[in-house]
Amino acid sequence: MEDLTDVYNELIMEHSMNSYNKKKLEKADFCEIGHNPNCGDEITLELKLNGNIIEDMAFLGHGCAISQASTSIMIDTLKGKTIEEAKEIIKKFIEMIKRETTDEEDLKKLEDAIAFKNVSNMPARVKCALLAWHTIENMLSKSDKK
Repeated sequence: MEDLTDVYNELIMEHSMNSYNKKKLEKADFCEIGHNPNCGDEITLELKLNGNIIEDMAFLGHGCAISQASTSIMIDTLKGKTIEEAKEIIKKFIEMIKRETTDEEDLKKLEDAIAFKNVSNMPARVKCALLAWHTIENMLSKSDKK
């Protein structure tokens, strides 16, 4: 039987090398740049809303495998969700990475993003995994003000 960690590692590598979410979005409603000065990761995240539903997202940029895969998987996880659902998932992901929650039932809401659970054991990689999630968090807080 394949170890779950191996499955997660394969998922992360697949998304970091062949992300279909890495593209320019036509007519994005919001655009936010995320930058991690520690390792030079930089992403431009674009978001298209349909009412309060996240209709589409995409990103461009460069960085390590973890930041790129985390961004791509985040897009898959949040697409089709309402802004409120997305905010809840973002909060759960950040809590998981910061080890503030370990409730397995709760973490299932993260879908494939649970693959980054072990990043919490690698302090140097935490910011890489969180880059996109903090970027979307900033973007959504600005969308509230519009």
